[in-house]
Amino acid sequence: MSRNDEQPGVAQDLFQAARTAMGHAHAPYSHFPVGAALRGAGGGIFAGCNVENASYPEGWCAETSAIAALISAGETTITEILVMAQNKHKIVPCGGCRQRLAEFAGQDTPVHLCGQAGIAETVRLGDLLPRAFQLKDLT
Repeated sequence: MSRNDEQPGVAQDLFQAARTAMGHAHAPYSHFPVGAALRGAGGGIFAGCNVENASYPEGWCAETSAIAALISAGETTITEILVMAQNKHKIVPCGGCRQRLAEFAGQDTPVHLCGQAGIAETVRLGDLLPRAFQLKDLT
């Protein structure tokens, strides 16, 4: 397990980006703001927040927003992931986001699971979604 207070500087740039994005979350129904930040292969950081609307399934997760920012910038590879929630000690990506992340990141990509206090645990993406599928599996 990796914690911010045990390893200063570990993913602090991702943590700050996710915290800032989480502050912009639009969560009027769940009151559950979430932020995510991704590091691209080029070293850039791409953050996003969750966005809810009255037709619940039409909203999207923070990871989805961050992936959209990554793709919009011309990147296609995620090398590090951080997800945080305002009201939890740590949060893990939902099943849909695990699959989305797996399409742009490898099985060994670190995923930092956080709350506002910092990184509570770091796991590999492959541990969260051990049997992810890729585009090549569908064609």
